[in-house]
Amino acid sequence: MTETGRFVWYDLMTTDLPAARDFYGHACGWTIAEAGMPGTDYSLAHLGEVPVGGMMTLPDDVRAQGGRAGWMGYVAVTDVDAASAEIREAGGKIYRPPADIPGIGRFCVAADPQGAVFVPFRGDGPLPPTPTPGTPGHFGWHELHATDWEEAFAFYASLFGWVKTEAVDMGPLGIYQLFGAPVPDSGCAGIHTGGMMTNAQVPAPFWLYYVNVEDIDAAGSRITAGGGRIVAGPHQVPGGAWTIHAFDPQGAMFGLVGQRPNA
Repeated sequence: MTETGRFVWYDLMTTDLPAARDFYGHACGWTIAEAGMPGTDYSLAHLGEVPVGGMMTLPDDVRAQGGRAGWMGYVAVTDVDAASAEIREAGGKIYRPPADIPGIGRFCVAADPQGAVFVPFRGDGPLPPTPTPGTPGHFGWHELHATDWEEAFAFYASLFGWVKTEAVDMGPLGIYQLFGAPVPDSGCAGIHTGGMMTNAQVPAPFWLYYVNVEDIDAAGSRITAGGGRIVAGPHQVPGGAWTIHAFDPQGAMFGLVGQRPNA
């Protein structure tokens, strides 16, 4: 059975690939090198021997349509074409129709009805194993900033089978709804894999992806030393972890989550 509803890959679209490689290599401890895919400048980020994400130059046609540097998350589905049709029927958009990546899998680039971009994906082989929660250097959290999180959740629950887990009351900021992907063959939610909230302060809905780090303060220092910009944090979140929101030097937003050993 193909495991669906799980984030399985992450891609950075950037305006300066060499600079982005240098920045994330230092900030996240990744080793980044060209993937050797003919006709592309695609690079792979590794943590040791384990691939954690990819990077490529933002295509000119995407930039011409107003696209900006940013991270995209890939979510496993059993049938990309069926998912594409369901997204359209639910009011979402398909920016790139289903296509094959030879030897890798099939994907499309989509947006939910509120405009947040994501990538439905089916691999040609087994999905990569889920890292142990909190493993430094891996993506460890997925956060949707929506105009209406309840409507957004209904869309993703229908598409991916996500289920609500814990709801956190954030006072004036409203409810932060945690969700989990279903466990294959059980129908039950797995561990918390992300959260979503209504955020009227952002210009457009988006997904924010967090990288696990050992020391949030040391990681924040690496961001600023590399020319990035911290826009929020470190803030402590329920459960005791600390988070940072930041922009890389090319303007792509990302998050970090980790501990504060010296606090």
